[in-house]
Amino acid sequence: MFNDFKPVDGRPVYIQLKEYLKKMITNGHLLEHQKLPSTRELSTLLSVSRNTVLTAYADLEQEGLIYAIKGKGNFVGRVETSKAPSIQLNWEEKVSEVTLLAEEMDLMKHGVRWNKGMIAFNSIAPDEKLFDVENFKRAFLTRMSIEGDIVLNYGYAKGFKPLIDYLLHYMEIKGVDISNKDILITNGFTEGLDILLSSLAKKSGRILCENPTHHSALKLFRLHGFEIHGIEMEDDGINIPQLEKSLSESNFDFSYLIPSYHNPTGIVTSSEKRMEMMRLMSKYQIPILEDGFNEELRYSGSHLAPFAAFAGNGNNVIYLSSFSKILFPGLRVGWILADKELIYYLESMKRARTIHTSTLDQAVLYQYLHDGHFEKYLKRARAVYKKKYELAVHACEQYLPFKRITGDGGLHLFIELEKHINVRELLKKCYQMGVVFSPGDIFYTNGEGSNTFRLGFSRLKEEEIVRGIKIIGDILKREFGGS
Repeated sequence: MFNDFKPVDGRPVYIQLKEYLKKMITNGHLLEHQKLPSTRELSTLLSVSRNTVLTAYADLEQEGLIYAIKGKGNFVGRVETSKAPSIQLNWEEKVSEVTLLAEEMDLMKHGVRWNKGMIAFNSIAPDEKLFDVENFKRAFLTRMSIEGDIVLNYGYAKGFKPLIDYLLHYMEIKGVDISNKDILITNGFTEGLDILLSSLAKKSGRILCENPTHHSALKLFRLHGFEIHGIEMEDDGINIPQLEKSLSESNFDFSYLIPSYHNPTGIVTSSEKRMEMMRLMSKYQIPILEDGFNEELRYSGSHLAPFAAFAGNGNNVIYLSSFSKILFPGLRVGWILADKELIYYLESMKRARTIHTSTLDQAVLYQYLHDGHFEKYLKRARAVYKKKYELAVHACEQYLPFKRITGDGGLHLFIELEKHINVRELLKKCYQMGVVFSPGDIFYTNGEGSNTFRLGFSRLKEEEIVRGIKIIGDILKREFGGS
């Protein structure tokens, strides 16, 4: 007995010993009133210090798992270890239809499996090698020294006020009229959208969006039971005649739009189309849920204001964003900018669901932004991503027999092949050669896009980008007759 205790490095040994003995007691391997080895005996047996055993015994006694008798030693206390008769439930029968749908649409389970050594174009997460770790550490230490006792306690559902104030100013710089606007901090973009879908009244049960569009948004729309109506994308944004026709023929509860570096196409909607879309949405009284995805990753051309800026002092645009695709996805900090009255109600929904977003995460992010590190980081990130973007475009033009390629910036390109080519079949063959990407059909509202795919280049090395695209091109030409 006790010879299977194997402490690991990097964790206090007394805690490991306490947990080891606790497990033996609760599992019935050490019986009630059984005498334990003396501290000296056990320390010798396990080759640990006597103080380690003393501390472990003291903690176990405090928890009521052992008791000491003066002059006699330590004994196992009374622990209920008997178990009720076991049964096996079929949980698939007991989970809801919504849960089964979520599992069915879970790309982490049912999407392309990435293996080590593969060239993976299916991620559009930021390159962690760019992360400004040292300045983030400084921001953490600064904020902890200022109010560590506060940020480690419960926070407010609405969010950390200094961060809210910073983001309001940040949006004002983008041209947004923030009078009568407010912000709710969320656990990333996805929670923000989920809160909105749970809070807005479902009248027609229909949503209008671009086609294709963000897969995570489509997943949430379907989980919330909405009918999704997609409008096709042209090279400068949504097809306006189609949009106007759809608005005139059907009622919609709201629209969901990604005007800048659209996911998955990478298209930036032109200023003229933004204005026309705003006019139509206003005419038909349709709220706009604007996804500020990757807005900062502009490599060329002039700045285009978000819909939230085009709205002026109107309140029909709800702006959702986060820094996840640019800065630190692990922080899970996003926000909703909307009319104060709507934020008032969303705050209650947030409190009912998750109480609040981590105050520590918000506070450290605020300090990092406040100290001016974000602007410096963004300059460096833009330079790196721009080089990768231009390299990916050049490699596609050189090696891929595509019908159409889109992507004006951001972290990905969208490829359309000839109609007869099934990208799922292409993906199988590329997978065998160590290359994976995201098939385009997962982004479409109507099951189309079987001849499209998204190429994410953000986390790849330059040589991997070129080599991976060349492999895709070679397989296309060899197996599908591309030229």
